[in-house]
Amino acid sequence: MACKAFTPRVVAKAPRVARAGRTGLRVYAANAAATPYGNALVEVAQKTNSLEAVHADVDALAAILKDNESLKELLQNPVIAEAKKKEVVKRLATEASFSQYTTNFLNLLIDQNRIDALEEICEVFENSYCQLTDTQVAVLRSAVKLEQEQQFLIAKKLQELTGSKNIKLKPVVDPELVAGFVVEYGSTQIDLSVKGQLEKISAELLTTAQAM
Repeated sequence: MACKAFTPRVVAKAPRVARAGRTGLRVYAANAAATPYGNALVEVAQKTNSLEAVHADVDALAAILKDNESLKELLQNPVIAEAKKKEVVKRLATEASFSQYTTNFLNLLIDQNRIDALEEICEVFENSYCQLTDTQVAVLRSAVKLEQEQQFLIAKKLQELTGSKNIKLKPVVDPELVAGFVVEYGSTQIDLSVKGQLEKISAELLTTAQAM
């Protein structure tokens, strides 16, 4: 029995709607503060020819905050003294080998009571950096962790498809895909997963059954 060709499924994703649950004065203030501070860090990094170094710091910082809820809560807690927060930032900067510009910026956020907006500021910085460097960010979901060479080949293909100068992959392991991978960038999704193919076949069978 001949196997059907394994073809990618490319679909346009509907724009995401912000969750109503993430509300409150702190979130509103953090979002309002994020843009000016994030853009200010980009400007300083450009002027000091340290954009790539600061970007690496911000990338690492975003990953640390994502995986360390206790650190995030400590920095956001208004009851904890500024001196204690600066001590934590100093230790973090030393362990992660942050540039002096990044460390100074974090201390500035503490001085101005804006450290609670750090996650949002990292996101603003990332968006500005990608615009400046013509970088397309893509989420790469796969059933198992892909090797660096595989990621490189996928990034190279995306570069051809998007025409972007640079591609930044954000790998995510998703066992529900069974095998293969899904790439999401902008409003586009390229589905090369077994799960996607099975869903496509199921939809075709359902359509056929309804037409009978």
